Amino acid sequence: MMILLGALALAAILAPTLVRVCGRPAFGLLALVPGSGFLWILSLFFSGTFTQGGHITTQISWLPQFHLDLNFRLDSLAALFSLIILGIGALVLLYCWGYFDSNPLRLSLFGGQMVAFATAMFGLVTSNSLLLMYIFWEITSVLSFLLVGYYGERASSRRSAGQALMITALGGLVMLVGIVLLGRQTGIWLLSDIPLYQHWEFTPRIAAAVALILCGAISKSAIAPAHFWLPGAMAAPTPVSAYLHSAAMVKAGIYLVARLAPDFNVVASWHVVLIPLGVFTMLLGGWMALKQRDLKLILAYGTVSQLGFIISVMAIGSAEAIQAGLALTFAHSLFKATLFMVVGAIDHSTGTRDITQLAGLGRAQPLLSTCAALAAASMAGIPLLFGFIAKETALDAVLHETLLTGMPGNLMLVGLVLGSMLTMAYSLYFLYGAFAKKGQEEPSDAVKNLHPAGPLLWLPPAVLTVLSLGFGLYPRPLSLGLDAHLGSVFPQQTTHTLALWHGFNIPLLLSAVIIAGGAIMFWQRDFLRRFQFELPGLGSADSAYDATLDFLRNLSLRITASTQRGSLTINLGIIFLVLSLLPLSALILGHRPEVRMMLWDTPWQSVLALTIVVVSIGAAVSQNRLSGVILVGVTGYCMAMIFALHGAPDLALTQTLVETIVMVVFMLVLRKLPTEAQWRGEPRSNRARAWLSILVGVCVTTLALHAISSRVEQPIATDIPTLAKDIGHGDNAVNVLLVDIRSWDTFGEITVLVIAAIGVASLIYRGQSFARPSRRPTLRVANRRWLAGQVGGEKVRNRSLMVDVATRLLFPAMMVLSIYFFFAGHNAPGGGFAGGLVAALAFTLRYLAGGREELEEALPIDAGKLLGSGLIISALAAIWPMTLGYPPLTSKVWDVELPLIGDLHIASALLFDLGVYLIVIGLILHILRSLGGQLDRDEEMRRQRARDRAKSMRQEGELNRGR
Repeated sequence: MMILLGALALAAILAPTLVRVCGRPAFGLLALVPGSGFLWILSLFFSGTFTQGGHITTQISWLPQFHLDLNFRLDSLAALFSLIILGIGALVLLYCWGYFDSNPLRLSLFGGQMVAFATAMFGLVTSNSLLLMYIFWEITSVLSFLLVGYYGERASSRRSAGQALMITALGGLVMLVGIVLLGRQTGIWLLSDIPLYQHWEFTPRIAAAVALILCGAISKSAIAPAHFWLPGAMAAPTPVSAYLHSAAMVKAGIYLVARLAPDFNVVASWHVVLIPLGVFTMLLGGWMALKQRDLKLILAYGTVSQLGFIISVMAIGSAEAIQAGLALTFAHSLFKATLFMVVGAIDHSTGTRDITQLAGLGRAQPLLSTCAALAAASMAGIPLLFGFIAKETALDAVLHETLLTGMPGNLMLVGLVLGSMLTMAYSLYFLYGAFAKKGQEEPSDAVKNLHPAGPLLWLPPAVLTVLSLGFGLYPRPLSLGLDAHLGSVFPQQTTHTLALWHGFNIPLLLSAVIIAGGAIMFWQRDFLRRFQFELPGLGSADSAYDATLDFLRNLSLRITASTQRGSLTINLGIIFLVLSLLPLSALILGHRPEVRMMLWDTPWQSVLALTIVVVSIGAAVSQNRLSGVILVGVTGYCMAMIFALHGAPDLALTQTLVETIVMVVFMLVLRKLPTEAQWRGEPRSNRARAWLSILVGVCVTTLALHAISSRVEQPIATDIPTLAKDIGHGDNAVNVLLVDIRSWDTFGEITVLVIAAIGVASLIYRGQSFARPSRRPTLRVANRRWLAGQVGGEKVRNRSLMVDVATRLLFPAMMVLSIYFFFAGHNAPGGGFAGGLVAALAFTLRYLAGGREELEEALPIDAGKLLGSGLIISALAAIWPMTLGYPPLTSKVWDVELPLIGDLHIASALLFDLGVYLIVIGLILHILRSLGGQLDRDEEMRRQRARDRAKSMRQEGELNRGR
C-alpha cells in the first residue's frame, strides 16, 4: 500500500519533466502507475484478502499525543473506492494523450496535478486517522483549484476555481471542527475505532459533531445548498471534468458517508441532514439539467442529481442501502466518465458543445454515438445495463427499509422516483442535443467541418461502456466485491446478490413507470419550459455566493476604514496603547505573584543596559537617518554582549551576525533616501508619543517581572541539554533544538525566509525576471587589482586599494570560519544559520568593496536556485526517515574513525542544517542583488537617460543656432 502511494507521489513529481521531455505520450506512461495499482488491488479481491474483515495496515508513529500518526488502512471499502480512483484515473490520463493538441508549459504542470489528484484521493480513502484523512481532503480541494483554473487567463476559470476552493475548503474546515469535537467527546481518532463504540445515542454533543462532519461531505459532493460550485467547475478541461465528476473529489463525500453510515445512522442528526438534502439535490439537479444548452452543463447538473441520489440512499445506513449506494457509485463512475469523455471528443472534433450548433453528429460519429447511447441508457436505468441494476437495487432497498417505515420511507421513495424520471428525461435530452438531426436534412456547419476523433479519444470511453454493459449482463464479479465489504460491516446480515432479473416485483414496476414518465417529460419538454423560469424560484445559489462575498468585502472595508485611518503614527499608537493597557488591567484585577528580581549577575550587564537606554533615546531624537540606524544597531550589539555575559554564546553570535547584516541592508536602502528625516512632529504630539513610550516600557517591564515570578513548575530548559544529547546526539543544545527537537518550527521559518527573499526581489524587479544563468564561481583578479570585478574602467581605478586588500584577505578566512561554524555547530557554538550568516557577510564584504560586478564574480549562482536547493534539502532531511519506517525528522548518528583525523561524529541533522545554510546565503544574495545591484543598475539607466536627453537637447539647440 505504501509502495503504491509512494509510486503515485513519485509519478506526480516526475510528471512535469516527463511531459516536457516526452510530450503528450508521457500521459500514457503516467497512466501505467494508477493502472498497475488498479490491477494490484483487483488481485487482492481475487486472493480473498478482504474476506471476513481482512485489511492491510501501515502505521508510522509521529506525535501520537496529538493523534497525528501516519495511520493507513486498506480494507474492503477503501479498496472498492481505490478501484474507481485508480482505474478511471488511468483511463483519463490515457485520454489526455489524445485530447490535448499541443504541449505548452502549463500542460506539464497539469500532468503532475492530475497524478497528484489520484494520489491524494488514494491517500484519502486509505487513511485510517481522521486527521490524516482531513489533510488529504484539503489537498484535493487545492488540487481541484489548480485544475479548474487551468485556463488562468480566462476570468471564468479563475472565478470557478476560486469558488470551488472556497466552498470545499470551508466545508473541510467545518468538518475539522466536527472531527475534533468527536475525538474530544468519544476519544475516537481512528476510523477503525468507530464500529467499536456502542454509546452514540448517549454521548454529549454527538449530534453537533456529526452535523459538522457532514458539512464536509455535503460541500465536497456538491449537495444543496453547496451544489453550485460543481457546474462552475466545467471551466476546467474535459479530462478534469471526467475525473472530478466520476472518480475523484465528489466521491470523497460519498466515501465518507459510506464509511460512517452503518454506525452514525442511529444519531438523530444523521438522517435529518442527509436524506432530505440528498433527495432535494436529486430533484434540483435533474430539473436544472433540462434547462442547459452546453453538453457539459447538462452532464454537470446530472452529476449533481446523481450525487444527491447516491447520498440519500447511502445515508440510510442499512446493509441493503449500503449495497445499493455502492452499486450506484460504481454505475455512476462508469457512465459519467464515459459521457464526459464523449463530450470532450465532440468538442475536440467540432469545436463546440452547444446543442443548437450540433445536428447530424450521430451519423458522422457512429462509434461515439454508440458509446454515448449506452452510457446514457445506463444513467437512465434502461435494462441490460448496470445502471438499471443499481437503480432497481436502490428502489428495492428504500421500499423495504425498516429504518424508514411509514411516511419518511414513502416520501423518499416518491422523491427518488420523480428524480429518476428527470434522469431519464435529461439522458434523452443529452442524446438528442448531441447526436440527433433535429429536423435538418443536412448536418450543421460544425458537424460538416469536423475532423474524426482519434483512437485515444474513443478507446477509454469504449472500455467503460463495455464494463457498463458487461456488469449489466453479468454483475456477479462486482457483487462479490460488494459482498466482501458488507460481510465485514454487517456480519450477521445477508443481502441479495446483484442480478439483472429478480422477477416481476414492485421495483420493476417502478422502473417501468420511471422510463415511461421520463420519456413523456422529454417528449413534452416544450411544455416543461413554461415552468422553467429565467429567475430560479428558490433563488440562485451562485448569486447568493456572490452577494455573501460582496457583503463580507464591504464589511471588511468598513471595519478597515474605521480602524486603519492611513496614519502610521495613529495605527502604531493604538497598537501600543492596547498592548500596555489590556495586559496591565488584567494584572491589576487578577492575582499578582510575589516579585523576585536580581538587578544583574555582573555589573557589566548594568553598563550595557544603561548604554542601551542612552542609545535608544539618541535614536529616537536623531533626525539623521544614518545616525539613527547606527544607534539602533548599537542596541543590538549590546544585547549580544548581554547574551554572552549570561552564558549564551550561540545567541550572542547569531545576534551579532544578524545585526551586522541588518545594518548593511539598511545602508542599501538609506543611500536612496534623503540624509535628514523631513518630517518633524509638533511639540504636543511629541510629548504624547514620549509618554506613550514610557507607558509601554513600564508595562512591558512590569509584565515581564510578574511573568518570570509566576513560574511554579520546573522549566523545561533544564532538560534540554539531556534531550539534546539523547535525541539529537549533540552537545550544543541550541543547535539541536533548532534542527532536531523543534525542527518543524525551523522548517516553517526557513520557508518564510524563502518567501521573504522572493518578495523583496519582486518589489524591486517588479514585472522583470530576476532569474539569472549560473556558472561555477572563480576567484580571479582583474588587471593587477586585488579583486575580480570589472576589468579596467574608472570605477576600478578609483577603488580604495586598502579596502581591496582587506577584502581579499578577509574573504577566505570568513569562508573557512563559515564552514567551521557549519560543521562545529552540533557540538559547539555555530550551526547552519550562523555559518550561513558568516558566508553571507563575506559576500556582502566583496559587494561593498567592488559593487555588483564583484558580487557576480564571487557567487555567479542564481539566488533562487540556492533557496530552492536549501528548501528541498531540508525537506529531504525531514522525509527520508519515513522511508526507513521512522517518524519524520528522526535523527541518526554515525561515528567514523578517519586516518590522521581521528573520530568523526556525523549526525543526520547536518543535512537539515545544510538546507538552512544555503537558504541564508540565498536570502542575502537576493537582497544584495535587488536592493543593491538592481537599484544601482536602475540609477545608472536613469542617469544615462538624463545624459541622453541633455545631449539631444544640446544638439537640437546647436542645430537651431546653425539655422
